[in-house]
Amino acid sequence: MSTGLPFPDVSPELFSISLFRIEFALRWYALAYIAGILIGWRIAVAAVKRVTLWPADTPPMRPEQVEELLTWVILGIILGGRLGFVMFYQPGYYLANPGQILAIWQGGMSFHGGLIGVIVAALIYCLRAGIPLRPTADMMAMATPPGLFLGRVANFINAELWGRPSDLPWGVQFPGEAAQACGQAVGEICARHPSQLYEALLEGLLLGAVLLWLAFRRGALKTPGKIVGLFIGGYGAARFFVEFFRQPDAQFVSVGNPLGLAWQIGGYGLTMGQLLSIPMILVGLYLWTSARTK
Repeated sequence: MSTGLPFPDVSPELFSISLFRIEFALRWYALAYIAGILIGWRIAVAAVKRVTLWPADTPPMRPEQVEELLTWVILGIILGGRLGFVMFYQPGYYLANPGQILAIWQGGMSFHGGLIGVIVAALIYCLRAGIPLRPTADMMAMATPPGLFLGRVANFINAELWGRPSDLPWGVQFPGEAAQACGQAVGEICARHPSQLYEALLEGLLLGAVLLWLAFRRGALKTPGKIVGLFIGGYGAARFFVEFFRQPDAQFVSVGNPLGLAWQIGGYGLTMGQLLSIPMILVGLYLWTSARTK
């Protein structure tokens, strides 16, 4: 007997057109990136226009500088996200096939790599323009969750990054041979945790709502570092938790390691996502506590 909910009949593509025998398609995932960046940009502009939110009633930059920073952020997301995926998840494959490293149209992006790319890009821009770092980081942190929410919803629509097998009522019957290969009896359908939606709710909706409430209603931007500390630590904690329900990447799964642990001792260990989240939790705690102390 099958369990769980059937996967919704939603195409990963909004539409596609053919020009000169070449197929062009607009995918939900690309639209999620575009919409997330635009929403984050408008949140950042709205924040810097409200001067009373900032220390000494002085925003870290002007609205037009937010637009300049946006260009650097986009480059950081794309380059960092792709290189992070290459280094963290499939280094062996890409060392053997270096021509595939920049083939982002084939999929494969890492949030942790994208975060590092954005940090480096923002750091370069701020140092060149003489812009204070912590207030800028706070502004960027509270503008990020909408993009995370939309990106995880797009992952769900793409039927990718699904969770471990589940017999809960809200388990989803994801399509595809890989999703259905979970050791169930012949004739039964495998249902899995919709871990993409877990992340969308925790990292995007909940964390984003808390950050905006603290920034616009509780004066948290007056204490530089508090918002970015909560974002980094909150994301790390949410991702660490969801990893218990998320199916690990195939390259980490083997007969002797069915849970896909990237590090283990005596059968207990952590996934790659959890290993990458621990530094985020620690950095977030440091930024939060140092902001409060200051």
